[in-house]
Amino acid sequence: MPDRAKILLVDDREENLIALEAILSSLDLVPVRAKSGEEALKALLSTEFALILLDVRMPGMDGFETASHIKRRERTRNIPIIFLTVVDSAPDYAFRSYAAGAVDYLTKPFDPWVLRAKVAVFVELYNMNRRLTEQASMLRERLNDELPAGRDGDQAAVLPELSRRLTAVEDELTRVREAARKTDDPALAGPLSDLTDRLKHLRAGLDALS
Repeated sequence: MPDRAKILLVDDREENLIALEAILSSLDLVPVRAKSGEEALKALLSTEFALILLDVRMPGMDGFETASHIKRRERTRNIPIIFLTVVDSAPDYAFRSYAAGAVDYLTKPFDPWVLRAKVAVFVELYNMNRRLTEQASMLRERLNDELPAGRDGDQAAVLPELSRRLTAVEDELTRVREAARKTDDPALAGPLSDLTDRLKHLRAGLDALS
């Protein structure tokens, strides 16, 4: 069974981290805390994250500077970032958040249901991408395999299982699209489109082998 998706929570205030963990407690994920931008960057060196919830206002390295470092690193540049800040922040904070590479921007106090729904969709997209990567590797092995004598039975056993897994992911993608529609979040359109294209590509490759 694959490891549960990890979410990086970045906030200098302990009570805010506790509140975020409580909001996300019903989701199947592992929250990881960082109390500064420096701690967040250190965590990103050794751990893979599905999403980053990043406070804008922090002493020292603020959220914008932290995001800039994240987006400059090849290993972390594609991790989605949702910025969190208080409602009385400067009027240009939203623009600066998107300019820094955030996929979304929420002001505190935010609706816990909205945050939980957005996080749930990003986690589902992350998990599906992990499964597709695994299945793409299996498919490449089949495509590159010259299948010496006696191996035809192996292919006959593997391809139906791979097809079943792809069908399960396709069904899950339909459910995630519906969840994304309910959040009314335009930031999800790109990841959903990319995932749809990957599924189509894998399905076409599988059909070619069948």
